[in-house]
Amino acid sequence: MNDVPKTMRAIDPEAPGGPEVLVPVERPVPRPAPGEVLVRVAAAGVNRPDVLQRRGHYPPPPGAPSTLGLEFAGEVVALGEGAEPALLGQLVCALVAGGGYAEYAVAPADQCLPVPAALTAVEAAALPETLYTVWTNLFERGFATEGDTVLVHGGTSGIGTMAIALARAFGLRIIVTAGSPEKVAAALALGAHHAIDYRAEDFVARVKEITGGRGCAVVLDMVGGDYVPRNLQCLADDGRHVSIAVQGGASATIPLFDVMRRRLTLTGSTLRAREAGFKALVTDEIARTVWPHVEAGRVKPVIDCTYPLAEAAAAHARMEAGDHVGKIVLTMARD
Repeated sequence: MNDVPKTMRAIDPEAPGGPEVLVPVERPVPRPAPGEVLVRVAAAGVNRPDVLQRRGHYPPPPGAPSTLGLEFAGEVVALGEGAEPALLGQLVCALVAGGGYAEYAVAPADQCLPVPAALTAVEAAALPETLYTVWTNLFERGFATEGDTVLVHGGTSGIGTMAIALARAFGLRIIVTAGSPEKVAAALALGAHHAIDYRAEDFVARVKEITGGRGCAVVLDMVGGDYVPRNLQCLADDGRHVSIAVQGGASATIPLFDVMRRRLTLTGSTLRAREAGFKALVTDEIARTVWPHVEAGRVKPVIDCTYPLAEAAAAHARMEAGDHVGKIVLTMARD
C-alpha cells in the first residue's frame, strides 16, 4: 500500500438527518483484512437503503463501516492476506455492506466481479445491489423461469429497470407498474412487455386482463402494506409473492384461506445483513449465469444521472423526489 494515501474523502455523516448531512469528510483509508481487497473507487451506486441509513432507520450491520454505499466499481490497489494475487490492478465492481461513498473502499474478494469492456465504470458501479437483489428474489426465491409472467412494482426504479433487463435476458414476460404516463412510456421503451400506471388504473384488473385471467407466476413487491392482498389477487394458482421492501407499510392483512386454497407462497428477504458466505455463493452464481449476458452487453443498468461525491446530498434529494428512471451514481473525480 506504499502508493495509497493515508486519508481519503468519504460521506460518513455524524448524525441522521436530511440530505444536507451528506458532506465530504476526511477518513483514514481502510486496510484490507484477510480475504479482502482495497479498491480505488471510480464510482458508487446510490440506493434506497442508503437513504434509510441517512435518516437513521437502517443502521449498518455489525462490523460494517458507517460510511454509506453498498456498491462500487474501481481498481484493486492492495490485497489482504489470502486474496488472489491476479486481482491486483483489475477493474472490479463489488457488493458490500457499507463504505462505497468514498475514494477507497474494501470488499471481500469473493464478492467482486470483473468489469467487462461492455460497461463503463459508472455502469459497473450501478450493477451489484440491484442485480443481486433481483436475482436472489425473483429467480431464486420466486423460482421465475423461462416463459413465466411476472409482476414487478416500481418499474422505473433501479430494481425495476434491472428486473426488466433480466426478464428479457432469461425469457420472462414482465409486467411493471409505474406512477405516471411518462414512466410507463420509459418502462416500455426499456423492454417491459406491459406497464401499468397505478395512479390511473387498477393494477389488479389490468394484470388479470393481460394474463387472460390466469394471473402471474411471481410478484416482486417493494411496497408492502395494503399492496400485499392486492398482489395476491394478481397471482396464478401456485404463485409466489416475494417482498423486498416495505415502502408502503410493514404490516398487511391477507386472506389465509385463499392462500391455502390456491397454494400461494409468501416469502421475502433482505440482502445487506446476509453472511459473507451466502453473498460469495450468489457472486459465483451470477458470474456463471448472468455475467455472460453482461459481457455481451445484453444486461446493463439504466443510468439516470451522476453526481460528484461532493454533491451526494443532491443525489439523495433526487432519489427522494422519485423522478429518476434507473440508477443514480456518485463519481470520485480527482484532481
